[in-house]
Amino acid sequence: MMHMTFYWGIKATILFDSWRTDSWTSYLLSLVALFAIAAFYQYMEDRRLRFKFLAVRSKRSPIAAPLLAPASFAVAGSPARLATALLFGVNSAIGYLLMLAVMSFNAGVFIAVVVGLALGYLLFRSGGEEDLVVVDNPCACA
Repeated sequence: MMHMTFYWGIKATILFDSWRTDSWTSYLLSLVALFAIAAFYQYMEDRRLRFKFLAVRSKRSPIAAPLLAPASFAVAGSPARLATALLFGVNSAIGYLLMLAVMSFNAGVFIAVVVGLALGYLLFRSGGEEDLVVVDNPCACA
């Protein structure tokens, strides 16, 4: 039976039927893995935003107003635009998988993901440069 409220316990099913925890060792390893994936999500999001910022900056003239710039920063089939779209897809997939893991309603899983996202943000995205790029990520983990 699937839990529909938060619970504490070492027995959890995370994402797949084969990813079950039934001991403290498997539970703690799962929490560490989710923590690392959440921090990696923030790292990948930082890479995507920096790549997009560099691609946009290289296409603009120095006096262009950022709010008046065209929506597309490159030709539709350019490598920079394709790479940005690929990174967005990877980040979205990781974000949704983290969301589904949290939907196991295990409180330890929830805490591991939130702390991983927070620490990842602190390490990779709190440098102040993210204010220069408009964030267009619809994922809740952004």
